[in-house]
Amino acid sequence: MFDKLDDLLMRFEEILNMLNDPAVIADQAKFQKLMKEQGSLQPIVDAYREYRKCKETIDDSLALLEEESDEEMREMLKEELADARKQVEELEQKLKILLLPKDPNDDKNVIVEIRAGAGGDEAALFAAEIYRMYVHYAESQRWKVETMDAEEIGIGGMKYVSFMITGQGAYSKLKYESGVHRVQRVPETESGGRIHTSTITVAVMPEAEEFEVVIDEKDIRIDVMRASGNGGQCVNTTDSAVRLTHYPTGIVVYSQTEKSQLQNKAKAFALLRAKLYDIEQQKAHDAEAELRRSQVGTGDRSEKIRTYNFPQGRVTDHRINLTLYKLEKIMDGDIQEIIDSCIAADQAAKLAKMNE
Repeated sequence: MFDKLDDLLMRFEEILNMLNDPAVIADQAKFQKLMKEQGSLQPIVDAYREYRKCKETIDDSLALLEEESDEEMREMLKEELADARKQVEELEQKLKILLLPKDPNDDKNVIVEIRAGAGGDEAALFAAEIYRMYVHYAESQRWKVETMDAEEIGIGGMKYVSFMITGQGAYSKLKYESGVHRVQRVPETESGGRIHTSTITVAVMPEAEEFEVVIDEKDIRIDVMRASGNGGQCVNTTDSAVRLTHYPTGIVVYSQTEKSQLQNKAKAFALLRAKLYDIEQQKAHDAEAELRRSQVGTGDRSEKIRTYNFPQGRVTDHRINLTLYKLEKIMDGDIQEIIDSCIAADQAAKLAKMNE
């Protein structure tokens, strides 16, 4: 591990020198690439430098303890030594986590699809609430949200909604949201006061670049039509909506939220690329079944990941046995604690796997 850390430190210092080279500064593509690499190495380098500093403190304290006879000074040195040893242990663990193989999709934007499942109108209402939860969370992260398509019902629910979240590290945080979300509550339409259970599915897909997913024109049918549902001026009077049908997979995507046909077409292709990329990701996950079992679920759409129990005001994530009694805050977008717990559990599982 430490040989690797020494190599990364040397590479970091090499990058800093290169970034001061006028020829590199003039080449914006190369400059941006090096800046990104520097940014990814910075946390590792900072932790490793702190680790080496603590190791030096330990060596110095041990040397001084051998020479020092004053009891008060010896006690101070022993405290300093104990603190440094504790820090070294913590930094070793931190460095192990920082050196874990990084998911290549972590820095990508995401496309999220929410579908109402079992429960009829109640499921559609819950789908709309979960959509708002993610919008509020994205706003707290200063990310941008663009709705791509939505099928609404008259009482404020959504049978389906797809949207893109653009922001640094969006996939690294939201990838743990994929799966079945279950709600337990008394629906407003229930006169008998009985608790109903409804479900929705959430799919979080990394945005795929054009070079990552090449779509052959012969494999696509493009239909244009008038947008349906609620819309502003011009939305329902021009052929602005776009539907793409991908023959090899049977995937159909639809975009109607923009007034411009070109903008809807671009959104539809972005969604199709994400879906095709996601299929390849699923195949890779299935091929690494043992690895998948050792990680917190990030891909299985049929996995029941979370229950939102309204009568008791609690949210339970079943993958990591986490229960929080702050349902109202969570529904308002405060999901960071859940995400952090999923990340920690995933890292712990990967570390355990490495140590086997």
